[in-house]
Amino acid sequence: MKQTGDEYFDSQEFRDLLANYEETINAGLPVFMDADELAEIADYYQMSGQINQAEEAITLALNLSPGAVSPITYRIHEALYNGDTQQAWEWLDQIVERSEPDYIYNRAEIMIAEGRIDEADRYLRDEFKNVVPDEYQDYIIDVAHIFTDYGYSEKAMEWMMRAKHEESDDYQELMGRTLFGLGKYKDSERIFNKLIDRDPFSKRYWNALASAQFMSEDYPSAIQSSEYAIAIDPDDPDGLIAKANGLFRMNNFEEALKYYERYSKQIPDDEFSYLYQGTCLANIGRLGDAINRLEQAMEIGGKQSPYYYEIIQELGFVYGEDKQVDKALALINETDEMDCDHVQMELLKGHLLLTIDQLPEAEMHFRTAIAQCDDFNEVFLRIIVSLYDNHYLEAAYKLFLKFFIMAGDENKNGYAYMALCCYDLKRYDEFLSYLMRACEVNPTECRNVLSILFPEDLAPENYYDYIKDKMKQ
Repeated sequence: MKQTGDEYFDSQEFRDLLANYEETINAGLPVFMDADELAEIADYYQMSGQINQAEEAITLALNLSPGAVSPITYRIHEALYNGDTQQAWEWLDQIVERSEPDYIYNRAEIMIAEGRIDEADRYLRDEFKNVVPDEYQDYIIDVAHIFTDYGYSEKAMEWMMRAKHEESDDYQELMGRTLFGLGKYKDSERIFNKLIDRDPFSKRYWNALASAQFMSEDYPSAIQSSEYAIAIDPDDPDGLIAKANGLFRMNNFEEALKYYERYSKQIPDDEFSYLYQGTCLANIGRLGDAINRLEQAMEIGGKQSPYYYEIIQELGFVYGEDKQVDKALALINETDEMDCDHVQMELLKGHLLLTIDQLPEAEMHFRTAIAQCDDFNEVFLRIIVSLYDNHYLEAAYKLFLKFFIMAGDENKNGYAYMALCCYDLKRYDEFLSYLMRACEVNPTECRNVLSILFPEDLAPENYYDYIKDKMKQ
């Protein structure tokens, strides 16, 4: 039995329970277990991807104990995962013990899934009045868990503020995840480092730490943390995708591709991985393979995918790189009547037209993007970069100068691109000046744009000093 990262499922107690269940089932004997135990077994099977076994266990639980909370909770979560709140309500009505906390939590979860966040919060606060003092802490923590799981971290923190501070692992982990959801990544990182000191073999903690470091843009540390999770479990999907994302951000596309592919072997129906496999392949010049992966991502995810428009943009871009501009434009034009970010699509149309030197037509789409945008500076910068990418170097250089005047001294974007433009134009003094500014104000952009000029392991903050040292030699 493989480690799951869940403390209970990895315990000897649960291993014995599961072994007893499987021996009984395999022998064709009647199962004498209560509904809670069978629901736990179903949860384990579901977590480990053994869907048929999970269904068998939960069906048995419902047959043996109709109306029991645990197996019905399983069915409610299954319905919510499938987006069927009506079915979730129908299952909720079958729970017999309506004073049970799980009934309350399930009811609130369905409300949250329907987008009735404040109503769910009021309901939970009303039910809190009926909780006996000895159970206050457990109720508060359970409710905070629910809001955190659904991504409502502000609500979760409101409930956490009602709780007594604990040093327990469960409390600290919940606080770390809630802080992460609030964007307090360094605070979250601090908590997960503390938890790792207590349990260095928890891949869940290592992956949570990697996520916090990734969001803080500390990509080398995020990669290192994910490697610990992978060392604990070489097939851990969370560790694999965390390392892939970190490598991708470091522009190490060949290595990132390997980890995205390993992730897809574990989670073959996640279009996100195929999207980034395609992007990696495009960046290393394997355009045909990139198109295949991106088309695969589109087929898996369909129009309901949260990454659908990102897939379209990337696929359109790669079609363009592969000299299939008409096919790219036809794909992007399909989004005209869809509910998406039309500014991004207009920018991509302009970029594609530049690749075939149709400058007036490209300008028309760029003007449309500017007219529709909420952030002029961001869109203007994207247009200039598109001109640079398509080798309109002098035009890009002149527009960069205008951009920096309009954007003002507080602006932190574009300096790395201007440095590269000056480098290509052999304006080396200006290259150094813009490089120094880019290193000071936007190391992330430096890495993304200028890493091709520097050693892979060199921090972007040090690019300018590296060049200056080279010039002295």
